[in-house]
Amino acid sequence: MKIAIVQFNPVVGDLTGNADRIIAFCHRAMRKGAVAIVFPELAITGYPPEDLLFRDDFITGVEKELERISSASPLLTVIVGYPERADGALFNSVGVLRAGELVANYRKQRLPNYGVFDEKRYFQAGTQVSTFPLGAETVGLTICEDIWTENVCQQLKQAGATLIINLNASPFEINKASKRERTVQTRVSEIGLPIIYLNQVGGQDELVFDGNSFVISAHGCIVQRMSAFVEQMSYVEVELGNILKSDSPATAMSTLESIYQALVLGVRDYVSKNGFNGVVLGLSGGIDSALVLAVAVDALGSECIEVVLMPSKYTADMSNEDAIKQAQALGVKHQTIPIEPAVTAFSAMLAPAFEGLDADVTEENIQARSRGVLLMAIANKKRKILLTTGNKSEMAVGYATLYGDMSGGFAPIKDVPKMLVYALAKYRNEISPVIPERVITRAPSAELALDQKDEDSLPPYPVLDDILQRYIELDQSKREILEAGHKAAEVDRVLKLVEQNEYKRRQAPPGVKITSRAFGRERRFPMTSGFSKTLFKDK
Repeated sequence: MKIAIVQFNPVVGDLTGNADRIIAFCHRAMRKGAVAIVFPELAITGYPPEDLLFRDDFITGVEKELERISSASPLLTVIVGYPERADGALFNSVGVLRAGELVANYRKQRLPNYGVFDEKRYFQAGTQVSTFPLGAETVGLTICEDIWTENVCQQLKQAGATLIINLNASPFEINKASKRERTVQTRVSEIGLPIIYLNQVGGQDELVFDGNSFVISAHGCIVQRMSAFVEQMSYVEVELGNILKSDSPATAMSTLESIYQALVLGVRDYVSKNGFNGVVLGLSGGIDSALVLAVAVDALGSECIEVVLMPSKYTADMSNEDAIKQAQALGVKHQTIPIEPAVTAFSAMLAPAFEGLDADVTEENIQARSRGVLLMAIANKKRKILLTTGNKSEMAVGYATLYGDMSGGFAPIKDVPKMLVYALAKYRNEISPVIPERVITRAPSAELALDQKDEDSLPPYPVLDDILQRYIELDQSKREILEAGHKAAEVDRVLKLVEQNEYKRRQAPPGVKITSRAFGRERRFPMTSGFSKTLFKDK
């Protein structure tokens, strides 16, 4: 018995478009002799549909498309995720469609409500397992979080299941793919049944779904692994609980490759699904904009990218030289617009208001905001989106200028710490040398003042990144960070900056999530807070 499994890339909310593509996959599967086809969690709506689920017209549209999918493939059993309205509640469900009928249905029992997940806001948990006959098999259904505990799978075995299918919308996170495989292998060892783990793929706002779907035999062996970050349909043949034949497993990606490809897919889908003509970004000759440019070109092609060099009197010649060299290496359109005329004009306009006041960071911010005005104007005029180039380390401590280098519509490396930026740049150069070596080796600088270096204002990045990871991603206290060997003065300085700059992060554009705790929907702290008073008592 041949089963098609589709690592599907939906567009959230595009009910008709998603259904059209589901039907097209069904027709392809039938031509290949499949008797059943499986799509991921909430495939009809895309994941996560968020507050669209509160709209009656949205759910009515789902019901219409579910009927259309069922009627369009009468000879095929279609297993698809959808939001189900029933008994005055909404459920995260999977429907089994055959010959125009809903022959089986399962409601997700384990509703995640942590990190980026907010399912208890929308759904009621199911209480019953569900199986259905498929040829000689009895198929048990689970959805995403159900597989992370043994209860549901044990209940399905007791109900007579010979095969379990798990539908997922599991976002990318560093090293998450291997964790999923180990978890499902644990379930297989407990129940002795094969499991098909099918995951969504594609970018959706901050989230990237990596696919990495796989099939594990009853003996615990990974007999099939689908490609990461690629929409595709694959096949598996099953007989009496045995996996007879499947496509050859794809090679698992290295950590750096998976992170890089997550950034590429996140940029590609955000730009394409939102209908932008292309992207604009400021290319400074520094490491952050260099990595963002490489990602953008790999995502969209050089013809869709436009970069702008915006030197000031503090910009080093090597910055301009390296920026032009990279633009040429990647074949992107570039132009140079000096910002000194704008800075001079703003300074003259503000002179009466600043009379008697010493120069400080305000003058540096005027430079950044002049650049932001130029980039936003070009993006607006050409119907393109401006990519910001700030990294996670900068976002954490507020080392960025509102309405300046934070201007833009999408922030590809917003969740990438500075030291990881360097590692990714080196990784990309191993594929082809597109980032000048001097960009990677020179000391980082915002170049907003004479001989300025980032370390004038911040601890060395290896130190900063470790403190930030412990505080933000691991939720360690000040005491725990000090016990890890960090200096008290540096810890105090960094933690104070993190607490002071929540208001900036609230105004930052969305960006690709890759870590276990990204700023935005996954880390929601109050902007007005007295927590720092408690924090610094923790000696």
